[in-house]
Amino acid sequence: MNLEDIKIFSEKIPGKIFFNYNLKKNNWFNIGGKTKIFFKPEDLNELISFLKLYNNRSKIFILGAGSNILFPDSTFEGTVIKLGKNFSNLTILNKEIIIAGSIISDKKLSEFACDNNLSGFEFLSCIPGTIGGGIRMNSGCFGREFKDVLLSVQAVDMSGKVITIPRDKINFSYRGCSLPKDLIFLSASFQGKLSNKNLINETIIALKKKKELSQPTQVKTGGSTFKNPIEQTDEKVWEIIKRSVPLNVQFGDAMISKKHCNFFINKGNASCQDMKKLVKFVKDQVFSKTGIKLSLEIILVE
Repeated sequence: MNLEDIKIFSEKIPGKIFFNYNLKKNNWFNIGGKTKIFFKPEDLNELISFLKLYNNRSKIFILGAGSNILFPDSTFEGTVIKLGKNFSNLTILNKEIIIAGSIISDKKLSEFACDNNLSGFEFLSCIPGTIGGGIRMNSGCFGREFKDVLLSVQAVDMSGKVITIPRDKINFSYRGCSLPKDLIFLSASFQGKLSNKNLINETIIALKKKKELSQPTQVKTGGSTFKNPIEQTDEKVWEIIKRSVPLNVQFGDAMISKKHCNFFINKGNASCQDMKKLVKFVKDQVFSKTGIKLSLEIILVE
């Protein structure tokens, strides 16, 4: 985008627009350079106005909690959009349906469901990130995934058109879905099941304890680095890494977690290049030892 375009955006678009914005503090890895434009619309009208004026001038990346994102060290030559507070609604419909804004955290959705005696959302208490990202990736753990509770998604396309997509029109896969990547999720509806609040809370506590025993906390990490290679083996990816890779390997400040070897950690001031070198090393080692090709679960922004 040229300077004339940037002036148009700064003068005509409501909402918070920043130029050459540092992304390092906007992701859990605490890694990355800047983005040419950072836009934070507070409501749908601001977002639609921006999209219509932007008119696909250059690439757009939608940022949620940043829990599984690896930004480049160089400047992202496009726009990063992070939705504002008015996309964080939470309401109950007909006692068993939850309507949630796309920036609501998975954990908060789980807690809200428990407070309203709705089961089926307990697994979300252990997933970092927002429901927007969770739907996009069909995130899951402990045998449950987003597809199991989703009823519909409300989204806006790059032209500013708002659409609602029912669950039966979406094909979900392991850590993925068929929804176009240029859709921006606004909200979603979820189906719960009335149950006893105490029983729901007990399940949440048990799942959290299970997670804390096996996964690192209070560190700079993007969560699970690789997907389980379910089409190649029944083994979990951490099991494959553990028997194929020297776990003490390190590139700069990028290292493998001692608690869970599918979690990579920025132990201080790792760069994107450091983390990418570690990713490549592990992929190459696994393929060399087992013939298994690993696929990333974290998202590399380029």
